[in-house]
Amino acid sequence: MPGVAVKLYSLFFKFMLKHRLQNRIQIDDTSSNVHSFGVTSRRNEESVAPSNPLFTDGVATKDLHVNPGTVVSVRIFLPESCLSVHEESDQKWQMQSTGNVLGSDSNQAPLRRNSYGNHKNNGYSHRRTSPGCVADDVYRGYSPVVKKNCRKLPVMLQFHGGGFVSGSNDSTANDLFCRRIAKLCDVIVLAVGYRLAPEDRYPASFEDGLNVLNWLAKQANLAECSKSVGIRRGGGTDLKKSDSFGHIADAFGASLVEPWLAAHADPSRCVLLGVSCGGNIADYVARKAVESGKLLDPVKVVAQVLMYPFFIGSVPTHSEIRLANSYFYDKALCTLAWKLFLPEGEFDLDHPAANPLTPGRGPPLKRMPPTLTVIAEHDWMRDRAIAYSEELRKVNVDAPVLEYKDAVHEFATLDMLLKTPQAQACAEDIAIWVKKYISLRGHEFSY
Repeated sequence: MPGVAVKLYSLFFKFMLKHRLQNRIQIDDTSSNVHSFGVTSRRNEESVAPSNPLFTDGVATKDLHVNPGTVVSVRIFLPESCLSVHEESDQKWQMQSTGNVLGSDSNQAPLRRNSYGNHKNNGYSHRRTSPGCVADDVYRGYSPVVKKNCRKLPVMLQFHGGGFVSGSNDSTANDLFCRRIAKLCDVIVLAVGYRLAPEDRYPASFEDGLNVLNWLAKQANLAECSKSVGIRRGGGTDLKKSDSFGHIADAFGASLVEPWLAAHADPSRCVLLGVSCGGNIADYVARKAVESGKLLDPVKVVAQVLMYPFFIGSVPTHSEIRLANSYFYDKALCTLAWKLFLPEGEFDLDHPAANPLTPGRGPPLKRMPPTLTVIAEHDWMRDRAIAYSEELRKVNVDAPVLEYKDAVHEFATLDMLLKTPQAQACAEDIAIWVKKYISLRGHEFSY
């Protein structure tokens, strides 16, 4: 059974969540759609972790808006392992460019890191970045040098939880979880900040997830376009080309290329990871990716991870009856969240967004990517997630289920539970399974 601290925190959490959901129902009834731009976070309800473009703890982060028409954003989590290939090559390159040989000058060590700002001693204490960075007087974060030997890492799109009505991609809990996943899986994590309900109801958040996947494909194509015309941005020296090439590159949006993704992302190895209601979004995005086929090239979704997905249905399962009043998110609160999320007049627990086994929901299940499902022992949503995995296995899709004893809903992603043995074991198990599909060396069973 969960500990006393978890039980007490669960009672407080459910009390506050019920109060917030009731307030949102009242606000939604008394106001017309005043948030036309969208809402992706509620700053007065949760703590926020600022982005940090330095590898202070092994992961650098930055925030980006992907759609100028909405508030949809992503937080990029770039693990420091992406720099490992540079260390030896950067040292050799710098020695060749300066004409120095290791050991030829005892007073000058080979440079392996670049300092910020000017190299003159003007009283400013220069901070250092990681290998491959360039000097800059303003931007204090990692800036990759565009070279052919940049280490490419798989990309993981992560969708946070919160019942579609709360949570954010930059919350403290989600930031800690994504950092852990980025380091263990050795991937670039893109945490998606989608629009929340009731300001933006279904299908807003689902479309936001798909738009971010399309944005990733656009970024990959723009990066290739900028390479083809010989333009290097974000670090290094611009190659001298004719003005016509520059105009062509700008016309295709080369100036919008995200340097971290251009240098280190391998979109052909893309994984979707959804937490709670984010699992519903991830499954929708996976279905749309299957339908799109080669239209998403070079992006290829090779696997997805559904962590205690937010599935429900009109016919209750055994766990929905036995654990209806379980920890953190009980069934009554989740039903209220679905009423706030689904369009008015369309509330149905068998809605395609809610029930994964609703007929005519999308492409045949046999075309779905490998799907890992994570469930908790004391979570009322567990049985429906198991049933979905069973349907996938019936059509020969690799769809294992990992169940964690004495665990509750959101056990691996709530900040107060991140240090529990189950949370650490869950992240490591996800890394083991994901590496089967993203490793260039085949199956990897070590972390």
